[in-house]
Amino acid sequence: MTILTKKQSQTIIYPDSDGNRTADNTEQFKWIVLIKEGLEALFSKNPDVFVAGDLLWYPEEGKPHIRKAPDVFVVFGRPKGYRGSYKQWEEDNIPPQVVFEINSPCNSHAEMLQKLIFYQNYGVQEYYFYDSDKNQLLVWIREGEHFKEIENPNEWQSPLLGIRFLLDENTLHIYKPTGERFASYTEITEELEETREKLEKLAKEKELLTQKLRELGYNPDEIIGGT
Repeated sequence: MTILTKKQSQTIIYPDSDGNRTADNTEQFKWIVLIKEGLEALFSKNPDVFVAGDLLWYPEEGKPHIRKAPDVFVVFGRPKGYRGSYKQWEEDNIPPQVVFEINSPCNSHAEMLQKLIFYQNYGVQEYYFYDSDKNQLLVWIREGEHFKEIENPNEWQSPLLGIRFLLDENTLHIYKPTGERFASYTEITEELEETREKLEKLAKEKELLTQKLRELGYNPDEIIGGT
């Protein structure tokens, strides 16, 4: 819990938790982690891009009741590092520019509308909402003081993040500007293991070829190169 003191007679408490769970089911949690970690990796070499998941955002000093905890958000112009919550007045008054929400069965239409209005009112530039059950992606982009909904978000590319969204018949795929797909830790581990096995196989094949060439009286270094 973070405490901010304004004068000696007044203490305002900004809780670091709203008591709600990060996710209501494994599917929602999977998407939150995938997007958050994918964005962390994308901006890992930029010290001034802060990415957070399920972190309370307080946009106004002195008003702890005004807050939201986006599933994932990105702030350009703020350093990486630990935060118990994101207090905007302590962050050069820079709001999160990009926000992601993943739908869950307990989300009501009224609640999601409230979030949309909140993000619009407090300076979010891009808002992404994904419903994995319906495989539906909704995108809003700021135009002046208001959001404009993108009519066809399939193959949409984020102006700020540079990532591209592709919907097939079953799910959403997110691609980095380099063309690499956002992948889970398990998928990345499996790909690394496959690469390791292929390299080991190539090394064994090279060793056998080297041995065969020597048996035939050739210098392997002159033909296939040294190890």
